[in-house]
Amino acid sequence: MIIKNVSLETVCGITSKLPDSKYPEVAFAGKSNVGKSSLINALMNRKSLARTSAQPGKTQTINYYNINDVMYFVDLPGYGYAKANENVKAQWGKMIEDYLHKSKALKKVFLLIDIRHAPSNNDCIMYDWILDHGYEPIIIATKLDKINRSQIQKQVKLIKTTLNVVPGTVIVPFSAETKQGREEIYDILDGLLEGEA
Repeated sequence: MIIKNVSLETVCGITSKLPDSKYPEVAFAGKSNVGKSSLINALMNRKSLARTSAQPGKTQTINYYNINDVMYFVDLPGYGYAKANENVKAQWGKMIEDYLHKSKALKKVFLLIDIRHAPSNNDCIMYDWILDHGYEPIIIATKLDKINRSQIQKQVKLIKTTLNVVPGTVIVPFSAETKQGREEIYDILDGLLEGEA
C-alpha cells in the first residue's frame, strides 16, 4: 500500500451520528498512551495528522481519516485512562461499543497492546467486545523498540495467553520509531482492499 492522500474527514463526538461511509473502514482501538496516534501517523506517513498528546485520554472523539479515497482509518477514543472520571470512561465505552455495533463499513479492527506489559483488564474487555461484535481483531503489539529482540517472543506469548486469543490470531509487533511491522500492516490492508474489489 502506498498512501498518497490523507485527510481527516469526519469527527464524531458523543452525540454525533456515525457517517455512512462510502469506503471500507478499519478501526484502531487501544488504551490511552498505547501509541495509537503514533501508529496511525506512521501508517499515513504523516508526522502529526493524528494528534499525539502528552496528556493521555485526549482523544474523546471518533476520527475518520480518508486514505487515498479507498478506505477509512477510524481512530477510536483511547480507553482506560486512570485520571478520567467514571462518567467520561462510560461515555468512551459507549462510543466504542456503538461504533462496533452500528458501523456498516467496518471490515477489520486493530487492537493495540503495549508489548512491554501483560494486557490490562480493559484490554481484555475490549478484545472480548470486538469478538462479541463479530470481528477477529488483529493485535498490534506497540513500542517494540522499547524491548530487546530476545524478549519479543516471550512478550507476544504473554499477550496471547492473557487475552486468551482465538487460535490463528495475527499479532504484529510494531515500532513507530523504526517503522518495524508497518509493511505487515500494509499487506493486511492491501488484502482487505483486494477482498473488496
